[in-house]
Amino acid sequence: MMIKKDLELYVHIPFCVKKCAYCDFLSAPADVQERTLYVDALTEEIRAQHEDYKNCQVRTVFLGGGTPSILDGREICRIFDTLYASFDISDNAEITMEVNPGTVTGEKAAAWKKCGVNRLSIGLQSVNDDELQMLGRIHTYQDFLNTWEIVRGAGFRNVNIDLISAIPGQTLESWCRTLRTVAELEPEHISAYSLIIEEDTPFYERYGEKAGCNFETENDKAREADGGQTVLPPLPDEDTEREIYKATEEILAGYGYHRYEISNYAKDGYECRHNLGYWERKEYLGLGLGASSLIDECRFHNTEDMKKYLEFFEKSASDPAGLPNSTDCLSGIREKVESLSREDQMEEFMFLGLRKTEGISMNEFCEAFGRDIFEVYGTQIRKMEEQGLLIVQDGGIRLTGRGTDVSNYVFSEFILE
Repeated sequence: MMIKKDLELYVHIPFCVKKCAYCDFLSAPADVQERTLYVDALTEEIRAQHEDYKNCQVRTVFLGGGTPSILDGREICRIFDTLYASFDISDNAEITMEVNPGTVTGEKAAAWKKCGVNRLSIGLQSVNDDELQMLGRIHTYQDFLNTWEIVRGAGFRNVNIDLISAIPGQTLESWCRTLRTVAELEPEHISAYSLIIEEDTPFYERYGEKAGCNFETENDKAREADGGQTVLPPLPDEDTEREIYKATEEILAGYGYHRYEISNYAKDGYECRHNLGYWERKEYLGLGLGASSLIDECRFHNTEDMKKYLEFFEKSASDPAGLPNSTDCLSGIREKVESLSREDQMEEFMFLGLRKTEGISMNEFCEAFGRDIFEVYGTQIRKMEEQGLLIVQDGGIRLTGRGTDVSNYVFSEFILE
């Protein structure tokens, strides 16, 4: 009997009700016609993968965005019907779907359950309505509670809640209130991310370096623009951010959540298998606009141009021969194809694996690359140990608490020249 390779699937839904002020994801509002055309194209892309992945078994599926829950139940079921027909999806696969408050109904939740979705990730971000408004979210905390009642009522028992800290104007007290309020709902998983000011977002125009990153100057401009009324709330300072970071782990631990990755906490047995796959460099195939993949040590991305993506599949639909059942025919939407060198692979093994609280295995490094880890990274590991940022113990290497605080610095040390 042939042993099939493990595979993860990521399916991108690039639509949202409204773009949030901090968001740099590939997503935008769209009308019903564009969403329908996109689902048409997406299902064609899925079908075209069948032949090349018939010797793989899918262990996880993640429907992300954007806001996948903006689609109606029939569209979601159509996507999943195509996935099941095109891939060998394991009976115990983890199948996650991102949802946002304000886009969830009982009818939709029942359809997701029928499609095999067994894990939801809800984008709450804060229990403070002022902070939600600052982020540009479309929902209130009450809207979230309504969504929570719907998904629990529909039988979902593996649910993540996304939270964001370091929001402009946020205090340590308001963040702790958010953590405790959410933890008391007893979701199985909590993701607690720190806000990053990304380019080409409204937040970057207000707070980013390109805008001068001068809070007083920005306030002066804002007050001048509306007759002296507006005052932009400041971002939390570094000391507050450190306190927020420390409080997060302490508070969630008190509610029975263990930290298994820099920004992720779970009840025992509810760690996100799909995301763990990314950090452990498991192979994954991205489907949809802009989706990225890692296959056979090659990274590639689909086009981010919606017009190009839709037209590619419209042309194939008009061809009497149809779209061949092979990924070879998809070169027209594939971009940024990069074959990873052995050095690239070792770098990724380190800086992705060290995101996990348990860190990386020295034996697994040797098995993967045929070299002792100290032969490659001995200088860096000893330097990080001396600085109190890494612990080498029991055949593994992991970040210390201090190392987690400055994780980007630690990761940069493992980039090979």
